[in-house]
Amino acid sequence: MSTVRIPPVLRAQTGDLKAVEVDGATVGAVLQALVERFPGLREQLLGPDGDLHRFVNVYINDQDVRYLDALATPVAPSDTITVLPAMAGGA
Repeated sequence: MSTVRIPPVLRAQTGDLKAVEVDGATVGAVLQALVERFPGLREQLLGPDGDLHRFVNVYINDQDVRYLDALATPVAPSDTITVLPAMAGGA
């Protein structure tokens, strides 16, 4: 199983878990399994079409999946996936 790191802003949806072990052969499959396990994450990560929201960044082993094969990027059990919603605001 791959490890998905959960940032503080999303931890309320995962019961304050910092990381979750999830099975999947691709980034898309891992994210789908993640939102099935924690349905509150679906609206924050995925659009109605199942694609990532444009303001959500996903990294596999510190590489941005947008520069790989996006949701089709293969995932190995030893991989770490980090999900980072973009933050805005401030003065």
